[in-house]
Amino acid sequence: MQSRRVPAEGLFIISAISQYIGAAIAISVFDQVAPQSVGWLRVVGATIALWIIARPQIGDWRGRKLLGAALFGVATAAMNTFFYLGIARIDLGKSVAIEFIGPIAVAAFATRSFRNAIALACAVGGVLVLGGVEIGGEPAGVAFILVSSACWAGYILIGSKVATTSNGVEGLAVGLAIGSFVLIPIGAPWSGPVWGAPLLLLACLVTGVFSNAIGYGIDQYVMRQVSVRRFSVLLAMLPVTAVVVGWVALGQKPSLVDFGGIIAVLIGVSLQERDAAQLSEPLVHTV
Repeated sequence: MQSRRVPAEGLFIISAISQYIGAAIAISVFDQVAPQSVGWLRVVGATIALWIIARPQIGDWRGRKLLGAALFGVATAAMNTFFYLGIARIDLGKSVAIEFIGPIAVAAFATRSFRNAIALACAVGGVLVLGGVEIGGEPAGVAFILVSSACWAGYILIGSKVATTSNGVEGLAVGLAIGSFVLIPIGAPWSGPVWGAPLLLLACLVTGVFSNAIGYGIDQYVMRQVSVRRFSVLLAMLPVTAVVVGWVALGQKPSLVDFGGIIAVLIGVSLQERDAAQLSEPLVHTV
C-alpha cells in the first residue's frame, strides 16, 4: 500500500536526481579514465552495493529465472557503457533526451487510449525539443546514445519481468553481477589509471551507487506497481532532470526553448492515465 502514498512521479524524481548526480560525477573523471571503463566500474560499484543490501541466494537463481536476470544485467550494463560514451561527447540533458527514443517506442506500442496518446505526444514533443539537432555536430555521440536507447527499451521490457520474479533489488543484483563480468573486455583494458588512485577508483564506483543501486533500485520497485506503458511515459521526467542536473553541476545552461520542452514533458506526464485497475495486477501481464 506504500506505493499509493508515495506517487510514482515522486519516486521517479528521486531516482532521476540520483542517476544524474552519478552521471555528473562520471563526466568529471572522463579526462582521467576512459568512459567505457567508468561505465564498467559503475556496474561493478552497483553490484557490490546491491549484493551487500540484497544478499541474493545463488541457489534460488537457475533456469529461466537466471536467464532473465542475465539478459537484464547485460542490457543494463551495455546501456550504461554506451550512455557514458555518448555523454563524453554530447551535453547530459541532450543525451538523455535522444536516449529517450527507446522508452518512447515502448510507450507507443503499449498506448491504448486517446488520452494516453496525447500524453505520449506531449512527452515526445518535449523530449525532441530538449534533444535538439545533434547529428551533424557529433555523429559518434549520437550513435552511442542510440545504441544505449535500444538497450534502455530492453531494460524496461526485461526488467519488468525480473521485478516480478523476486523482490526486484535481488534480481538487479544478480543481473548486474553478470553484466559486470560480460563488460570486462570492454571496460578493464582502459581502467589502468584508477588502480593507482584510490579516490579516482572510489569516484567511479560511487557512480554505480547513485545511478544503479539507488536509481535502478527505485525503478524495480516502481515496475512492480505500474504498467510498462505508464513506466515508459514517466521516464520522460529523466531528460528534464538531466537538464537541471547538467545546469547545476556541470554549467550546461538550458535555453528558453529547452524550458519549453521541459513544460511539454511535464504536461505529458500529468495527462497520462493512472492505471488504477492495474495496480493489483503483476506488471508482467502488460508486457
